[in-house]
Amino acid sequence: MMVPLDPSSKPTSQRRIAEGDTVVVYERHDAMRAVAVRPGAVLQNRFGVFRHDDWIGRPFGCKVHSAASAGGGGARGGKGKGGGFVHLLAPTPELWTLVLSHRTQILYLADISLVVSYLELVPGCLVLESGTGSGSLTTSLARAVAPHGRVCTFDFHDQRAASAREDFERNDLTSIITVAVRDIQGQGFPEEHTGAADAVFLDLPQPWLAIPSAGTMLKQDGVLCSFSPCIEQVQRACEAMRSCFTDIRTFEILLRTYEVREGGLKGATTNEESNAVPLAQKKRKLLAAAETLDVKQNSSVMVRPCSTARGHTGYLTFARLRKLVDSHLHNRRKLSVQPHVQEYLRKYWEEYLRRYWEV
Repeated sequence: MMVPLDPSSKPTSQRRIAEGDTVVVYERHDAMRAVAVRPGAVLQNRFGVFRHDDWIGRPFGCKVHSAASAGGGGARGGKGKGGGFVHLLAPTPELWTLVLSHRTQILYLADISLVVSYLELVPGCLVLESGTGSGSLTTSLARAVAPHGRVCTFDFHDQRAASAREDFERNDLTSIITVAVRDIQGQGFPEEHTGAADAVFLDLPQPWLAIPSAGTMLKQDGVLCSFSPCIEQVQRACEAMRSCFTDIRTFEILLRTYEVREGGLKGATTNEESNAVPLAQKKRKLLAAAETLDVKQNSSVMVRPCSTARGHTGYLTFARLRKLVDSHLHNRRKLSVQPHVQEYLRKYWEEYLRRYWEV
């Protein structure tokens, strides 16, 4: 189960792998895959052959070694002749984003983290999403509002919606996520959600067409987010938001990762060691080390940016629903003021201005 029904517990606490579970097979940091556990099935990769039967009953997070072949090998979970190994991880929204099937372009972790935070999601919220796609963001939204909240997601493409529904069933998220087929740009959101949504997320080619409908779905002070890859889309969306939204902000998230390695430099010393030893003594030590080739190697940590990194993914535009005032009610209240009250207020302000401002 990817999302815990009890907020005080972790979804993988004391859980062991069972038949039918989905596990994330971790080969290396850039090589992972989601696998459904089936008795008698076999996974074969660059590290060897792995039998699903050896996984059943093992705890999530365990390290399993490959067998010598698909039909034989060492003891259960033991190290066979292949020598390779993998880790069996429980699926989380973060891992699912890295292993899911790409039916469309998806949002990655940097964008997702800002969306979930800026939408101010807490357990029990109702979130409307248009543009289900591959379900990357939807899964993280579900965790944010679990266990009693709901995510209603819409996609105009029948097959994409069906595939996303299968993924959510596979990850036991159907109690939180509802998938429907609907053209939000043309039809808007269903009226049943009017004034009930805590947040709305739009991932549409023409988001400005859906913004008026999104405004009617939100509660007072609710937050809207629109994801667009092009700045021209952002401009038109912002123009549509100005009529009933405030605090409009656009962000671009660029993630930069670093490689951290533990290594050493021959003959290097720390600053403390260098300051404590006289210069003549340092020279004698270096000469002795050079003669005996017994060079001291100090452990150090070296950091450098990764050579490859994702660039521009898209722009995230957030806006908060402005508190609407019924102008007709305001006018009626203004006209209902009695004439003697209006005269009293007029004289009061005249006296105030004369006394304090010498008008």
